[in-house]
Amino acid sequence: MTVPPTLIVIPTLNEASHIGEVVTSLLSGLPDDEGITMVVADGGSTDGTQDIVMSMAQSRPQLKLLSNPKRLQSAAINLAVQHFGQGRELLVRCDAHASYPPKFVERLCHSLEANQADAVVVPMDSIGDTPLRQAIAWVSDTPVGSGGSAHRGGKQSGFVDHGHHAAFRMASFCRAGGYDESFSHNEDAELDCRQRVLGSRIFLDSTIRIGYWPRADLGGLWRQYFNYGVGRSRTIRKHPGSMRLRQCAVPAHLLLSVVALLIAPWFAWALWWPAFYLTVLLGVGVALSFKHRSWVGLLAGPAAFVMHTAWALGFFKGLLVHRESPWSMTTAVPS
Repeated sequence: MTVPPTLIVIPTLNEASHIGEVVTSLLSGLPDDEGITMVVADGGSTDGTQDIVMSMAQSRPQLKLLSNPKRLQSAAINLAVQHFGQGRELLVRCDAHASYPPKFVERLCHSLEANQADAVVVPMDSIGDTPLRQAIAWVSDTPVGSGGSAHRGGKQSGFVDHGHHAAFRMASFCRAGGYDESFSHNEDAELDCRQRVLGSRIFLDSTIRIGYWPRADLGGLWRQYFNYGVGRSRTIRKHPGSMRLRQCAVPAHLLLSVVALLIAPWFAWALWWPAFYLTVLLGVGVALSFKHRSWVGLLAGPAAFVMHTAWALGFFKGLLVHRESPWSMTTAVPS
């Protein structure tokens, strides 16, 4: 199909090892004219990312490099729209730390039209190149790791509340006011809340899948999920009623476990809940080991423990530290 005027934005920060492959993959097959603009919005990389992009831009006139002084992904997308969004019908958001299937942009455009959607989101299939990354990838795409989130390894297409952002109709994105730049994490779910209230429909297309590399170590995984928890706590207060049962379960589990450990000297039976939780994690690790015929699956339990605990602690920190006013339609930016 013919791709309408489209803006593709890739936020980056020290992605020298990935940016070249991502740009080449996304631009492959797209017309080399003014209808397509790809913007790499860089947050101040020091590893040569900007040099790579500028070198590639010499032979790719549709590729632009934009400085993103706020260094946040949310700010990167908004800034690119401000500078290059005029006259563009579609906005495609991509990540440098991911792999994309052939004709990714074309397929997103087709999905938007075929499903009469205002935004298309896609599933992420986690992949790993080290034992720990592999274990994180395996458990991330299970109900224990994602709570059954449709965009984490999901196989079913349909209209959803939220998913991994891929494409928007530019009018829908601008009508909602773009991303909230005060959010460093969970900015995608927060924007989806505003889009839905304003009447936009979000379609999860399970046939368009991207590969995602998890964090390389448990420390990085902890920081990532802690920040996710902070972001989610802000989203549910900005949009009351947006929290789902699977998200309530994580902080509730941590509270129950802490209480159980505190009262265990007097009520030993209280330890049944922590013991049950650890048994579940062990069972998941064993099951993944058998499924993939690898001992690496045993690392899935510790990875899931880090994900759950960090997310819950981040959630509680967000409740205690951040103040959030409920959003209303009167604060939206007109298209």
